[in-house]
Amino acid sequence: MHEKTEAMLPAVAQVLDAPERLGVLQAAVPDMSIPDGDFDGLAGLAASLFDAPVALITLVDHEWQWFKASVGTAETRLHVRESFCVHTIAEGDGAFVVLDASRHPAFRQRRAVAGPPSVRFYAGAPIILDGQAIGTVAVVDVAPRFEISVKQQGELQRIAGVAASLFKLKDETRRRALKEAALSREEQRLAIALDAANVGSWLWDIRAGTVSGNGAMMRMFGLPPERTVGAKAIFSAIHPDDRMPTFSKLRQAMAANEEYDGMFRIGTNGRWLLGRGRVHDRDSKGAPLSFLGMTIDVSEQQASVNRTRLLLKELNHRVKNTLAMLQSLARQTLRQTSDPAEFMTAFAGRLQAISEAHGLLSDYEWGTIHLSELISKQLLPYVSDYSQQIELHKDEILLGPDQAVGLGLVLHELATNAVKYGALSLPTGKIVLTARRLIEDGESVLHLTWTEVGGPPIREPRRRGFGSILIERSLDKIIGSSVKVEYLPAGVTALIRLPL
Repeated sequence: MHEKTEAMLPAVAQVLDAPERLGVLQAAVPDMSIPDGDFDGLAGLAASLFDAPVALITLVDHEWQWFKASVGTAETRLHVRESFCVHTIAEGDGAFVVLDASRHPAFRQRRAVAGPPSVRFYAGAPIILDGQAIGTVAVVDVAPRFEISVKQQGELQRIAGVAASLFKLKDETRRRALKEAALSREEQRLAIALDAANVGSWLWDIRAGTVSGNGAMMRMFGLPPERTVGAKAIFSAIHPDDRMPTFSKLRQAMAANEEYDGMFRIGTNGRWLLGRGRVHDRDSKGAPLSFLGMTIDVSEQQASVNRTRLLLKELNHRVKNTLAMLQSLARQTLRQTSDPAEFMTAFAGRLQAISEAHGLLSDYEWGTIHLSELISKQLLPYVSDYSQQIELHKDEILLGPDQAVGLGLVLHELATNAVKYGALSLPTGKIVLTARRLIEDGESVLHLTWTEVGGPPIREPRRRGFGSILIERSLDKIIGSSVKVEYLPAGVTALIRLPL
C-alpha cells in the first residue's frame, strides 16, 4: 500500500488509485485545484439541509481531496489520509453516513495513526460521472448526530446528481469551446492559405440572391472587399461575351447534379478566371439552395497559351520565309560558282548566319533581341581575339525578327569579305562598328557604320558578286532600309540604315 493511503483500508486505497476512475476525473476536470463558484449554491443547499456548519463539493484524486465549493471552511484541499470522503468514494453508490466517527469501525485504523478525529459527524454522497465516483457532496460537524432521515440521505444523493450533471455540462461546454476554437483557428489558417495562394472561395445563396466570398474572390471580380454581395453584382462583373455561357453552365451543373467547371473573363480588368463548384444544399423537393465553389486567376496561363499559339503561327510564317530564302541563296550561290567545294563553303556560311539569328530569336520567343548579341554571334567565328579585333560603339538597340535575320546576313557577308580580302585577313586589322539610334522625320532609325582598319590596301572589285548583291538586298523586306558599301583604299566602309 502507498504511503499516502497507509491510514486507509486496502479496499479504499484500491478504489482510490483505480486508473479508470482517475482517467474520468482528469478528463472531465483538467484543473481540480481551482474553486468554482457555480457549485457554491449546491454546497449551501447541503449545509442547510443538514443544519451543518461545514458542507463541501469535492473532487478526490489519488493524493488530495480538492474543494470545488465549500461552506464553513477556508481550506481548499485536504490530504486523502485525513479525509472522510475517501470512504464515500469506496462505497461508490448511495449515501455514506457516520453519526459518531469516534465509534465507527471504518475510522479505527485512522484513529490509530492520526489520533482522535475532530470531525464527529459525516454524511456524503458520491458524484458519479461516466460510471466512476470522482468526488462527493459532503456535510460535516464536530458534534455527533443520533440519526438522519432517509429523506435527507435521498436529498443529499440528488444534490450529488445535480453536481455530476453540472460537471458533465461544464466538461461538454469546455470541449465544445476547444473544438470551436480549433475550428476557428483552422478556418483562419485556411482563409490565410487561400488568400496567399490567390484562390477565391465563395458560397452562392440562391434563394437570398447573395454571394459570400473571401477577399481574394472579391479582388478577382474587381469588387469592394465586402464579404457578401448580391449575386447580380457577381454576374455583372463577368465579361458580357462570357456572362450568359457561364450562367448556362452553372444552371446545367445544378440541374444534372454535376460539378461546374468553366473559364470566363472579368469585364473591368480582362483577367481570366477558372471557376469550379457544385450544389452544397437542396430543399426537400431537390431544388438547389446553395452553391459552393472556388475561383483561380489563370490569366498568366491563358496568356501563355495565347503566346504559344502566336509563336506557332509566327514560326510557321518564318519557316516558309526561311525556306524561300534558302532556295534563293542556293540558286544565287550556285550561279556564282561551279566548284562544289566552294559552293558548300559559301552556302554553309550563309546558312550558319541565318541559323545564328534564328537561334537568338528563338531564345527570346521571337520577340526582340539586342543588336550587340547579334553582332557578337555573327562575328565571333571570324576573329581569334574578339575584344581586340572588334571595336563596338553603340546605343541600346532592340531588333525585331525580320531586322535581325536580314542584318545577320549583311554582317556575315561583310565579315566573310573582311577575312578573305580585308582587315580580318591580317592579325593587325580590326573592325570598328558604330551603332546609333537617330530620329528622322519623327521615326526611330538605326545608323550602323562598319569600318575596316589596319588591313591591306583595298581596290574596288571589277564585277559585283553574289555577296555584294546579298549585302545590298538582305534588308529589302524592310521598307526604308538601305546598305551602302564603299571600297576605300584604307578599308571597306559600309553604312547601314534600318528603321526600328
